[in-house]
Amino acid sequence: MSKPDLVHWSPDSWRARTALQQPRYEDSELLASCLREIAGRPALVHQGEVLALRQQIAEAGEGKRFILQAGDCAERFVDCSPKSISDKLKIILQMSLILVYGLRRPVVRIGRIAGQYAKPRSDDLETLGGISLPSFRGDIINGIAFEEEARRHDPRRLVQAHTLSCYTLNSLRALVEGGFADVRHPEMWKLDHVSEHHQPRLYTDLSDRVRESTRFMELLGGANPDFMRRVEFFTSHEGLLLDYESALTHWVSVPGAEKPGWFNLGAHMLWLGERTRQLDGAHAEYLRGIENPLGIKVGPTADPAEIVSLVQCLNPNNVPGRITVITRMGAGRVRGALPGLVKALHSAKVFVTYSCDPMHGNAIKTQNGIKTRDFASILAELNETQAVHKESGSLLGGVHFELTGENVTECIGGGGGLAEEHLTQNYQTACDPRLNYSQSMEMAYLISDGFAK
Repeated sequence: MSKPDLVHWSPDSWRARTALQQPRYEDSELLASCLREIAGRPALVHQGEVLALRQQIAEAGEGKRFILQAGDCAERFVDCSPKSISDKLKIILQMSLILVYGLRRPVVRIGRIAGQYAKPRSDDLETLGGISLPSFRGDIINGIAFEEEARRHDPRRLVQAHTLSCYTLNSLRALVEGGFADVRHPEMWKLDHVSEHHQPRLYTDLSDRVRESTRFMELLGGANPDFMRRVEFFTSHEGLLLDYESALTHWVSVPGAEKPGWFNLGAHMLWLGERTRQLDGAHAEYLRGIENPLGIKVGPTADPAEIVSLVQCLNPNNVPGRITVITRMGAGRVRGALPGLVKALHSAKVFVTYSCDPMHGNAIKTQNGIKTRDFASILAELNETQAVHKESGSLLGGVHFELTGENVTECIGGGGGLAEEHLTQNYQTACDPRLNYSQSMEMAYLISDGFAK
């Protein structure tokens, strides 16, 4: 396995390496035209925001903050609507309020939103009724309908995805800056489909206590109204489609730095998936050259030595906050894999922030062939991960969830007692199953209670 050249890099240097999980476009000229259009558009995020997130991730690694990274498995074009966007923000705001109150730490809010349109797949083809077509890889590549035209890889979808990412981000900014996230009025975050009767009593009580506390602070003159009326909200997606990511990469000035740097200005944070994190691969080659904070998804079979080499490749200057190691090992497999990884990274003296993705290692299929996840297994992995970090002298700095504010029936378990027979009632995901509103809220309470001990 050859290591990347640590000096010579450009937004296109990845083309000399093997790029997995990439679309296969029939019209190269159309692809080039679409990429030029994207590259010529204004940036979606600012480099100053990117560096602010990097600093906050570093503080999470020190136990001063806690990361909540959450959102859809894969965004859909049809969900770029005011209600869908505000519902996603609402559930993250509600969960973060619970975590702030229980953990007594500021929460770094990072959405899987405004660009999470692509998904890696295990198989290139999907076969139904004896007919094989390209697998659905997310709306940014092809359509979900099992039809030849829909499944064709279409570069015009790249442009559409960028446009909708812009709309989504503009909507999020308007909500956050306009007072929607005001902690003095958490009742604004109530979702339409959740009645007062079904609103968790603990959350209602917590909201009341927060309002009373902030009013008391205001009376004493010790609360900053501007601080309380808005929050910082960052965006992220998997850095999967390298043509697209290259088009979003710009050489820009860095606040307070002596020289400019390369930034991906399509999101604040990108992550490297379990299927594409090869040290000598194209994805590592691209990501090592940008200044954005990066996540690395790590499964139970990963070689700790290879992860150390990958971290050193992506962060040769050992900048705190640059790398978040997001473990996704599966319930029952954490104790066999995580201690060795933590020990190897500690011995190498590299700065990393640890997060846990308890979703991807716990996928199962029902007897009817429906893909789901069990709430109990998700919680078990979180608890096992937290326990190992405590025993190892390391810190779990955050969590990473696939969830939605919608009242879907995709994951079984939780306090609501959702069982296998309920899955077909409102199973909407185009890829992987997500926690619904009540499951997400319950998970936030359990993290808040368990991790604070």
